[in-house]
Amino acid sequence: QLQVVESGGGLVQPGGSLRLSCAASGFTLDYYGVIWLRQAPGKGREVVSCISSSGDSPYYSDSVKGRFTISRDNAKNTVYLQMSALKPEDTATYYCAAQRYYYCSERPRPGDYWGQGTQVTVSS
Repeated sequence: QLQVVESGGGLVQPGGSLRLSCAASGFTLDYYGVIWLRQAPGKGREVVSCISSSGDSPYYSDSVKGRFTISRDNAKNTVYLQMSALKPEDTATYYCAAQRYYYCSERPRPGDYWGQGTQVTVSS
């Protein structure tokens, strides 16, 4: 089955860290860019970070720049989102998508694989 699956979410205190994983199965992630988005209850979807197939010049939203780091390990067919200095406003469901033909596209496109999301809750 061709899919991506997010993992690594959970409950963390403000100032803490989490590492999210976006693991691909059934296809090689090497040729895909990956986008991470999040959606908090009652709010719209927000693009958090993107990484191209080459890994060059990753994108970060202003709200996470300096706190989150995106990386990829093609040998493990996985892209990671390292989140540090977490704030309550980071609480959301985090989704990843593998995108073959478009880079950092918030809108689903043909050829994409989207995951089901992982919940991140930042609270004391």
